[in-house]
Amino acid sequence: MKKLLIANRGEIALRVMRTARAMGIATVAVYSDADIDAPHVRAADEAVRIGPAPARESYLVISNILDAARITGADAIHPGYGFLSENADFADAVVEAGLTFVGPPGAVIRALGGKRAAKQLAQQHGVPVVPGLDVAAGADPTLAERANQVGYPLLVKASAGGGGKGMRIVRAEAELAEAIERARGEALSSFGDATLLLERYVEKPRHIEIQILGDQHGTVVHLYERECSIQRRHQKIVEEAPSVALDPARREAMGQAAVALGKAVGYVGAGTVEFITDPAGNFYFLEVNTRLQVEHPVTEAITGLDLVREQIRIARGEPLGYTTAPPARGWAIEVRLCAEDADRDFLPTTGTLHAVELPETVRADLGVVAGSEIGIHYDSMLGKVIAYAPTRTEAAQVLARALATAWLPGVVTNRELLVRILSHPAFLAGELHTHFLDQHAGDLGQPGLGLDRLRVAAIAATLAGIERRREPLAFAAPGWRNVHAADQAVVFTHGETELQLGYHPTASGFEFAIGGKTTPISHVSLVGDALVFTEYGNHRRRARVTRAGARTYVLADGLLTTLLEAPRFPDHAAEVIKGGLVAPMPGKVVKVLVSVDQVVEAGTALVVLEAMKMEHTVRASEAGTVRELHVAIGDQVDADRLLAVVT
Repeated sequence: MKKLLIANRGEIALRVMRTARAMGIATVAVYSDADIDAPHVRAADEAVRIGPAPARESYLVISNILDAARITGADAIHPGYGFLSENADFADAVVEAGLTFVGPPGAVIRALGGKRAAKQLAQQHGVPVVPGLDVAAGADPTLAERANQVGYPLLVKASAGGGGKGMRIVRAEAELAEAIERARGEALSSFGDATLLLERYVEKPRHIEIQILGDQHGTVVHLYERECSIQRRHQKIVEEAPSVALDPARREAMGQAAVALGKAVGYVGAGTVEFITDPAGNFYFLEVNTRLQVEHPVTEAITGLDLVREQIRIARGEPLGYTTAPPARGWAIEVRLCAEDADRDFLPTTGTLHAVELPETVRADLGVVAGSEIGIHYDSMLGKVIAYAPTRTEAAQVLARALATAWLPGVVTNRELLVRILSHPAFLAGELHTHFLDQHAGDLGQPGLGLDRLRVAAIAATLAGIERRREPLAFAAPGWRNVHAADQAVVFTHGETELQLGYHPTASGFEFAIGGKTTPISHVSLVGDALVFTEYGNHRRRARVTRAGARTYVLADGLLTTLLEAPRFPDHAAEVIKGGLVAPMPGKVVKVLVSVDQVVEAGTALVVLEAMKMEHTVRASEAGTVRELHVAIGDQVDADRLLAVVT
């Protein structure tokens, strides 16, 4: 293997390149029009365009991937995860083209890659499974009756793929039809396969998976477990190894069940056998992911193995060289850093990242850099951040502190939610299950910033502005003006909150007046975007401050605050339209469910948007008549675009 093409994008493409480069293997990237200047494209030795932005026209087109390999002379292809990574036809096509596929053969993917087939195989080998049934793509008049036999609540999920796409919880028969329709749409969009499974939904389960490796000589081993119970929309956001829920006996039982399943199909490559456990400690087979997992770094941390290296060694025909895993050591925790607003039902967010900095105390597998544009076409995950320490408590503390000081201005992310999770008493006590976020929603929601924190952010923004304005005139006193009697005035808004500041220079620095409180400031220093200043003569503070247009981003005390500086002359044309409903996020209009002059009730679904492989329904906020419709199916809309008017 001399030249490896990575049939993927973002952080996993960069991750594979890093190991390939260390092994002396040249790398090839592929890219869509949306990724023409992406970090993985710049990092590769060569790169080939494979189509327009939509994944169905680029990253999911097998012939385009193979053409890229032919053009560059690549002799192997690594699929990463997502996209074509669990597509048996792709694995076969790679081999038929005379190339090495870094993953299981197509026959193994067919046997295990589909949840339905894998579940049947697990049953044949005595592995406990959750009761359920299959749902084909066509209409099924007996579906409701069959679902009643399984019993509610049910989990509807896509047979192909993973990552929480195409999954819905159904608690009553009346919800079944809509859940199936929505799940089919997401499954088809994400994986090109609308086949679904319905399974009995286990309340408060833990999600525990076993990492396996199999070589081409019949050896299959497991590398312990990972716990991935903290999820949103059935997609993992916090993962760790090992799990506090397993004692040595249960760890061995689950590990041996995973190995038995792998040996039954002659597993080759890296794979993950996923289980759920109920509160009584019983475990049930869920599925097999026939690829590398997003959370593989935590296994690497506790075993000392490089799983991408092991994948490449296996693909080259080398024996593993071991029949049991290296002894596990320490504890590792990973979080998925995503472009989404956790306080608005995890809506995807877009924008430009003006900086990307994390401390060196953690491993950061990121697919973005300063200047990266975050669009609507792909998954919202920007990357993963991983901490390793001798104990779980220390790993959680290291990771929480690293995230609290991470500097990611320009795009709303789930960073602060992750900090709150890692610091929560229930998390630290290991009291985990897949409803963790719902159970602790009151504790994990964004706390009100409060006037004091907004005051600090506004002062920091103003100080940074003063320092930057005086850089060309370093000889001038800070805040100099030719009218000394009146304070300088600045007005910021943060959401619905308006902050009015007045300030004037003093012998030692400045004096600020905000919210009826006076704050003396001294010893101001700005280096790049790192600001240091002293309050009241004895409280030294640090902040990061950057400005883009009218917005100023301030990171202080672990909180990233976005302040919008009010214009001196307001634009009265920018008024809210009565009854107007706007897009909560950028996206593509996939459904328009009403027409002009239609009478609707409060809560009626009007428009369905799709962004980052997820759907969001815009509903009428109150009863009325649809007076205007401003979009049609297929339209691309920006956040805050007017969609409809209902009065």
